[in-house]
Amino acid sequence: MARRKTVTGKGTGARSSGSRTFWQLLRRRALQLLLVLVLLPPVLTVIYSVVPPVSTLMIARYVQFLWVDRQWVPLDEISPNLVRSVITSEDSGFCTNNGVEWDALQDQVEALSEGERPRGASTITMQTAKNLYLWGDRSYVRKALELPLALMLDAILSKKRVLEIYLNIAEWGEGIFGAEAAAQAWFGKPAKDLTRTEAARLATALPNPLGRNPARPSAGHRRLAATNLARVRSAGPIFGCVLAN
Repeated sequence: MARRKTVTGKGTGARSSGSRTFWQLLRRRALQLLLVLVLLPPVLTVIYSVVPPVSTLMIARYVQFLWVDRQWVPLDEISPNLVRSVITSEDSGFCTNNGVEWDALQDQVEALSEGERPRGASTITMQTAKNLYLWGDRSYVRKALELPLALMLDAILSKKRVLEIYLNIAEWGEGIFGAEAAAQAWFGKPAKDLTRTEAARLATALPNPLGRNPARPSAGHRRLAATNLARVRSAGPIFGCVLAN
């Protein structure tokens, strides 16, 4: 009997020790994974400062063997008309903010607290962060993650590079990514030759790229493009951070 008790005690101790080892290993792996998730975006951002990136939506389409048309071009080969229209439409404070429009964000938080549906408040840098590192479905978790990622992008990359990346990964239709692919698909010309009207139609299609046709805009889309053109004309020197000349 004494021998059996001793054996049983050893078995219980071995199981207890094995259980502790398992949980210690699990915690270690979880910490390692967390460290990778924290360090991966800044490391990738440094790489993306010189290497053309792809968006998470593009990666998802590649994984599903779906068609993707993206033709990377430097910002100098994208029409200034499109640069002006996109900044005016998406983020008029792009050249002066630090990646986040805090006042607009506060307004949306207040709207949410009052039971209203929040709208907007996403800067070009925040949208770039979302496209590079996050998912497309709207959620408060995703929005919260956009903030530090946008601040990181703004700290590491120049304004010109952020906009260059954004204009090369933005979705402009089913499987159409980037200004060059969009210009070719919708207007049959390179992005550097886009007119002011074409640029305005592309810029105002960005909030709903699958529902708006820049080549054959609806009456509502035409009105949005006309408003964009008027705002571009009256914008003044807000594009200096990306358009030197």
